[in-house]
Order: sequence, then structure tokens, then C-alpha cells
Amino acid sequence: MKQIILLKSRIATNGGAEKYAKRLAIAFHHKKCDVTLITNGPVPKESVCEVIADKTLSPFSFRSIQTFDKFCQKVMSVLNPDVIFSLDRNRHQTHIRASSGVHAAYLEHRKKGASFLKALSFQINPLHRTLLSIEKCAFEDPGLKKLFVNSNMVREEVLRFYNTDPKKICVLHNGVEWEEMQANFDAWENLKPQIARELHLEASTFHFLFVGHNYHRKGLEVLLKALGRLSYENFHLSVVGKEKKISAFKALTETLGLKNKVSFFPEQKEMHKFYQLADALVIPSVYDPFANVTVEALAMGVYTISSKTNGGKEVIDQHAGAIIENLYEIDSVVDALKQALSHPKTKERADYIRASVKHLDFSTQLNCYVDETLN
Repeated sequence: MKQIILLKSRIATNGGAEKYAKRLAIAFHHKKCDVTLITNGPVPKESVCEVIADKTLSPFSFRSIQTFDKFCQKVMSVLNPDVIFSLDRNRHQTHIRASSGVHAAYLEHRKKGASFLKALSFQINPLHRTLLSIEKCAFEDPGLKKLFVNSNMVREEVLRFYNTDPKKICVLHNGVEWEEMQANFDAWENLKPQIARELHLEASTFHFLFVGHNYHRKGLEVLLKALGRLSYENFHLSVVGKEKKISAFKALTETLGLKNKVSFFPEQKEMHKFYQLADALVIPSVYDPFANVTVEALAMGVYTISSKTNGGKEVIDQHAGAIIENLYEIDSVVDALKQALSHPKTKERADYIRASVKHLDFSTQLNCYVDETLN
């Protein structure tokens, strides 16, 4: 029986990496492996594996990362696992799922739209320095056997910034609960009028959707400015997520004359009603290794617009969405939005878009991770 250690901090939250950690534990368990999860914070309920949790907490992000990494190394020093599979920021492991992409590349993208002082702060900020140090150690570790990345974009970034053997890198696009979404997808036509009423919106309007936290990084400002150029069109934008400075974005909608065309909603546990209502999802991310909402929207038959700096663009074909060629040229964003407006959701179009990502069903992608790891 193979001994597998999974490394993932904050396992109790509902992010994409946390979802993969839970499902990977189950997948390895089904392969008759002995699985141990090393985490911090609350212990997940109904786990199929042994859980070793570090209760040490720190108010500083960089200290939390350092503490968790040291805790993992301490625990592993007394164990003798066949596989150490990390879904987090750790210096030493045999396998990594780098769902957060390449931090060095992220900072490079951030600098493009930042002031001189802000760009300078990236070099001295202890969080960035910690992440870059751990990233280099992990990606160039001689003991690393496999580096899983979720897009070819990230693969290229790893090779550009680090001395990593290309043969160790395996590209596996993010999976999606394709089968589980079938019932919600089938119901979208019948439920759309009801959902619109519940949200105090018009069902006949073209509905854009934006989903994410940290609106600046996700590109909401540029989206709003582009929509301001299209204010004469019959559309509505629903913004879903968390943002500390949300008042500034609400003020921007008023400045752009979009106050009645944009609605802000808090983070949702269940997103299906927004996908059922939406004609198009817009992901104008400054940097996303692979935004999970990309494949979620496609699996719900929603036309999807993505920036070129979202690795998820790789699963969008020309009939399922559009790519913003240059996020820093407003005309490029406007052109993509116009293209979406000419593709309102219909049954035929939605069926095609959903079918385009059937091969990314979670069960298929998880089996790839497990097979690549155990073989």
C-alpha cells in the first residue's frame, strides 16, 4: 500500500484548491492508498484520511506561509511516504499541483498597471519575497518528480522564470462537476424568468456576469469602463463576489452612467442561478492561472469572454466565447463585449458550449492526476 501525504492549508474553505484536495484524498483512497492530510486551521469533517493539523496562527500572511511550510517539513521528517503531493506553497515535495500559477509571473503582470512606488513595493514586501523564495525552491527541487500546472500558459511561465526540467511538467486543465450540473443546466430556460424576478432584473435583457474576489486583480474596472462605451445597448451586469473597496466600484458605475445597468451581489454558496440567467460571463483577469469560473460557466452553457492572461482561455473555442487580445486597450475589451452581445443564449448555442467541456469532468481529470502520480 502506497503512503500518500497531501499538503494543503486552510482546507475548510471552499476554494478550487480546497475542492481538489478533498477529491484527491478520496481518489487516492479508492486506489487503496494510505492517505494523510497535513493542514492548518479547522479539521475537515468526514475525511477519508488521517488529518494532521497545525493550530499555529499568525496575523501576518507571510508568517502563516512560513509556519505552515516548517510544520509540513517537521511532520514529514518522521514519516516515510512514497508521495508528498502539495496543493500549496511548500519548499519540498515530490509532486505539486501549482493551481496558483507562478508568483513571479503574477508580479510581472501587476507591474504593468501599477505606479512606480507600487511596483517598487513588490520587491520589498515580505509576502512577495516569501512566496518567490518558496516558489524557486519548490520548482527547482531535485527531488521533485512531477509539477502539475493547469494551463500551457503557466507551463511557459515556469520555464521562463525557473530552471525546471520540462519533462517534469504535466498540463492538466481544471476539472468541473459536468455531470452534477446537468439538472441545473436543463432547467435554465424555464427558470430564467423566475430568477430574473427574484433578482429584480428583466429576463429579456442581455445579462453579463462577473464573478470573483479582489475586483482590481479580476479586472472589474476595465470591464466597467468598456461597458460605459456601450451604455446605449440593452444589457445588465451582475457582479458577484467579495471586495473591501466595493464602494469605489459602485461610485465608478455612477460616474460611467451605469448605475441602473450594474448590480452587486455578495459571495454565493451556489452560483447556478446566476449561470442560468447569464448570457455571457466576462473574466478580464490581470492574471489567473486558470479561473475556475471559466469552465463552470462553459459547463452551464454560458458564452465566456476571457483575458489572454487567464489560462482558462485555452478551453474556450471560437464558438463558445471570445478572447480579449489586450486588456490595457479599451477597444479590445469593447470588441469582445460586442461579440458577446451578438451571441445571446439560445438552447442550441448553450448545448454546444456545454458539450465543449464534457471531457473536463472532474472524474476524468482526477484520474489523470492519480494515474500520473502513481505511475
